[in-house]
Amino acid sequence: MKKLFATAALLAASLFPAASQAALPLGAVAPAISTQGALDGKAFAFNLRSALRRGPVVLYFYPKAFTQGCTLEARAFAEAHDQFAAAGASVVGMSNDDLPTLQRFSKEECRSKFPVAIATPAIIRAYDVAIQLPPEMAARAAAMQGLANRTSYVIARDGRIRFVHSNLDYRDHVRLTLEAVRALRAPRRR
Repeated sequence: MKKLFATAALLAASLFPAASQAALPLGAVAPAISTQGALDGKAFAFNLRSALRRGPVVLYFYPKAFTQGCTLEARAFAEAHDQFAAAGASVVGMSNDDLPTLQRFSKEECRSKFPVAIATPAIIRAYDVAIQLPPEMAARAAAMQGLANRTSYVIARDGRIRFVHSNLDYRDHVRLTLEAVRALRAPRRR
């Protein structure tokens, strides 16, 4: 019953686009984070600064593993993995799910292509991605408290946010972040 309510609440939230508009601005320094996560079903430690030494990072936040939109988004990122790698970027999914859930999700839905990590309440606050509900809905949607909004950040090697897309509809996140990553590699015109 709880799972059904959480799914219904996520669906309802998608009908309220004003409920999820917060995000960090372009050019801001991405908050440094370290957390636990999973890749190919195995636990690992994730540190953003270490990941940035290897290239740009697509840090995408999603509300809940194994829900319809989050599953489809993870599969889309998995399918585009080689394109992100060719552009020199890594992808990391972030949610407030527990480690055992992320271990399963990383293998089953991320297809062992990229890691997913725990977005603690502090990380959700630091990245300004908490789902904000209208007051009339908040009282009935306790299951959504503490969930991250669907927000994708492209963070350049210098640690600055170069692209932000915040929308509960998962469909454009992969395409738009891949375009942003590719734009980082394009020569700048003067």
